Amino acid sequence: MQFVTGGAFNGKSSWVRAYNQMNGDNTSWLSAYRGDVLPVSLDHFEKRMVVIEGIEQWVKEWLTELDPEAVLEKWHELLEKWCMWERAEHERWVILIGSDITKGIVPSEAENRVWRDVTGRIFQDTASICSRVDLIWYGINNRLK
Repeated sequence: MQFVTGGAFNGKSSWVRAYNQMNGDNTSWLSAYRGDVLPVSLDHFEKRMVVIEGIEQWVKEWLTELDPEAVLEKWHELLEKWCMWERAEHERWVILIGSDITKGIVPSEAENRVWRDVTGRIFQDTASICSRVDLIWYGINNRLK
């Protein structure tokens, strides 16, 4: 599993496509920005690579219905299922893309502070289980792990 993060509109998606030499034949791309539904299971995907983009947007949506701890629990369950999907067959990959939403600035609105905090915790947990983590700023990657 790979995690890619960085600022909004800093070239994360373009970098993922170029780095992984993607084409439509081997990759399914899911994006919160397009309104795609985040799947619990990846079993119905026939392609070898699944890119999941916009983690922070799904977190924001979940926080309208769930408390922060329930959101974290939901995310952990998804990560576990996606890891199992990867391990079930040779050469399957999940690439997760999430944007830094405040660049370290604490929002004044309580709702946005909760979103920032929960997203930060989710990104930490995601980075800890991924075999590769990249930070993208202005289209340039810095491999963190």
